[in-house]
Amino acid sequence: MTSMLERPAPPPAVGKLVDQFELGLDAPICLTWELTYACNLSCVHCLSSSGRRDPRELSTEQCKSIIDELQKMQVFYVNIGGGEPTVRSDFWELVDYATAHQVGVKFSTNGVKIDKKVAARLAASDYVDVQISIDGATAEVNDAVRGPGSFDMACRALENLKEAGFKDAKMSVVVTRHNVSQLDDFKALADKYDATLRITRLRPSGRGADVWDDLHPTAGQQRELYNWLVANGEGVLTGDSFFHLSAFGDALPGLNLCGAGRVVCLIDPIGDVYACPFAIHEQFLAGNIVRDAKAGMGGFQSVWQTSELFQELRSPQTSGACTKCAHFDACRGGCMAAKFFTGLPMDGPDPECVIGNGELALAGAGEIPKSSVDHSRTGQRKTPRASVPLTLMMRPPAKICDENPLAGME
Repeated sequence: MTSMLERPAPPPAVGKLVDQFELGLDAPICLTWELTYACNLSCVHCLSSSGRRDPRELSTEQCKSIIDELQKMQVFYVNIGGGEPTVRSDFWELVDYATAHQVGVKFSTNGVKIDKKVAARLAASDYVDVQISIDGATAEVNDAVRGPGSFDMACRALENLKEAGFKDAKMSVVVTRHNVSQLDDFKALADKYDATLRITRLRPSGRGADVWDDLHPTAGQQRELYNWLVANGEGVLTGDSFFHLSAFGDALPGLNLCGAGRVVCLIDPIGDVYACPFAIHEQFLAGNIVRDAKAGMGGFQSVWQTSELFQELRSPQTSGACTKCAHFDACRGGCMAAKFFTGLPMDGPDPECVIGNGELALAGAGEIPKSSVDHSRTGQRKTPRASVPLTLMMRPPAKICDENPLAGME
């Protein structure tokens, strides 16, 4: 009797890339890391309500241990933000340590410390990318949101980078009701400095919740934004943040999926790990790197791979009535953080649903949650649409959390 060789089982169906991402990855594609809550500005829409340094901020050695872990996990790059990350005295030490350990660095800054010397240093590195935040194509529009003098500061940083020969700096814009008409001007401004324009969505997170009603684009402006992206989107980055607009027609380039806890997450200045940079709330807190490590539960890798919250986010999600919508495959129910911080359920529509379901849902929305983190220098939120004076503390700090974020500057 002749034996029969067993045929190997056929490989499992791969499916669409977005379906694989929905189930989560062994390591995040992009990790956002807010190094500090200290900041020289007080932007009215700041997602982390930054201003004062937290006295529990991770030490240099703790940060290096996290970088070691990211290297082992083969995290391709880390997106560093804040607050204003460059005001940390060990910022450049950490950047150099990351790049020396095969972890690329992209950092977001308002430009306060990007002088000619720093620009030249950045231009000499192949593993660091810089993103300058600016929210108006004119000082009048920008400074009403980010503070007097912030437009000139950002432009000066962009100019210094260009003169130093830095290749492909990013100019990052949060789209608001007051700057959506300036999209062409933003593109021209980016071109002027040989930079790439990056536009992102305003979320009602942190202090952004206080100005959401006055700053988020109107329904007509959402359509205007979508049309502009269709016509000009090639060469413009969006951070995959406008997938809710895909319900207007053809899907926009990008992931078109909420990646929270699946392919992205946030490490905050004290080591707390959140599912999303825009969802800083205890409901989306997956663990703390330092506390869990002391308890013998591992560090970041353990939080990413085993936390109950992330496991839940990677399981099949119910999207309520949205699943019956003809546009569900394009928008996937919208942004988790935008829904949560406007009082809508996770299986409800996006508050900016382009076919109007969000507006109807908001009429019956429940209590609006507040972020569990607020490091605003005043200790209280700003009133909507209020201009924010740009004042820098020059007195010696009375306590750690009042430490001048510009200490050591010439």
